[in-house]
Amino acid sequence: MSGENRTSGIKRGGNRRPGGHSGSKQPQPQRRAVTPRELALNILVKVAETGAYSNIQLNRSLQESGMSRADAALATELVYGTIGRQATLDYWLSKFVAKGLHKLDTWVHQLLRLSAYQLLFLDRIPSHAAVNEAVTIAKRRGHAGISGMVNGVLRSIDRGKDELKLSDIRAETPVATLALRHSYPEWLVRRWADTFGLETTEAILASGNEPPHASIRVNTMLASRDQRLRELQESGLDAQPSAVAPSGIVVRGGGNMADTEGFRHGLWSVQDESSMLVAEVVAPKPGMKVLDCCAAPGGKSAHMAELMEGKGKVWANDLHAHKRELIVSQTERLKLRNVEAITGDAAKLSERFKEQSMDAVLLDAPCSGFGVIRRKPEIKWNKTEGDIAEIAALQRQLLKEASGLVRPGGTLVYSTCTIEKEENEEQIAAFLAEHPDFELDADWPEAVLSRLREAGIIGTPFDGQLQLLPHHFGSDGFYIARMTRRP
Repeated sequence: MSGENRTSGIKRGGNRRPGGHSGSKQPQPQRRAVTPRELALNILVKVAETGAYSNIQLNRSLQESGMSRADAALATELVYGTIGRQATLDYWLSKFVAKGLHKLDTWVHQLLRLSAYQLLFLDRIPSHAAVNEAVTIAKRRGHAGISGMVNGVLRSIDRGKDELKLSDIRAETPVATLALRHSYPEWLVRRWADTFGLETTEAILASGNEPPHASIRVNTMLASRDQRLRELQESGLDAQPSAVAPSGIVVRGGGNMADTEGFRHGLWSVQDESSMLVAEVVAPKPGMKVLDCCAAPGGKSAHMAELMEGKGKVWANDLHAHKRELIVSQTERLKLRNVEAITGDAAKLSERFKEQSMDAVLLDAPCSGFGVIRRKPEIKWNKTEGDIAEIAALQRQLLKEASGLVRPGGTLVYSTCTIEKEENEEQIAAFLAEHPDFELDADWPEAVLSRLREAGIIGTPFDGQLQLLPHHFGSDGFYIARMTRRP
């Protein structure tokens, strides 16, 4: 055997030679390999011009590029960091672009942002590397005037970067100052300041600009978390148990954990730690009938099936037919036989299932997504206050529909990946006022509660609902409420 650890499944796929056969008579011309900065620029332009999701574009582009792990990590950092910091970058760039940023072509504007981000936020990137490649790209895509302007602007920023400090940014109000320093729309900062106060809001803003860490959920039907943890550590990875999720492991510097033998063989799934808590709070038992109303891509459905030890039934529903395949792919990889992926409108599930027929129902509702900004930074620029009200109205409809399927004594769990009270606490308060046959249920698994108490996230008494903020564990912002239908 080679140095591969077959038990832990850490072996990653080797480099694959693109196209062609060994017996080809005429070798195909080699296409110039794209650099991390070029790839990042292409994605930034597409996101800016079409509203594409950065994470989807990035994953697709990296798969096609065949980049090394180090280059892929740099491209990822450049995409997320540039989008996340764009307001601050524009604030500083506007001091050096004489004609104004609004007159620049999209690709030039994004190139300047991308390069300024490296100069001002990435200490490990040599200034000459960032400037020189930006000029090379500008020459290739534009003309001498553009490349000259790019060169002049970036060299001016590099010379004056000691004076470009976040702490020196001042605006008319504390909210506006925070918005500029941390690069968020002012209306969103104002909402959070009204809800959480300025100090906590600043912690939320800063956390949203940090790079996300990788975490995996161990398939406990095959092995315990401790066993997988030992195997990962023995293979040389920096792996630590999650501070919040009982089946979670945080892996640093391990690259794409979905591109491993362990993932392909169903030993683990890639999932954020906060998201892992949702199925734990549902706490389904073997033999139960469970419905996941908005299931794609299927992570929570699979987790519930694992907790049920493969016994009973989980119906994993999603509105979109093409997303059903994502759920099927998850459950097949994990070798779960107790999950049925179905397609339908979550607002019409009562047409498919009998009233009060489920032991547990999970509504992981569509939401504004403000808890996952570090993974999808464009969210903060694309959403509006009107979107929040519109989404909250949909959530009320889905919650009413889902509740009708819960049997007396059964469990209803509502979750979102946002930190907006209108979508979370206020949503549940309104639901309970209209449905007196339901009540909040604080009987969460002790494995979850003990971790939350140790971190000071919850106290006594605990009423059965939790708002995790992005800075609490460095994971996604998530809201979870567990309710019971009175017998």
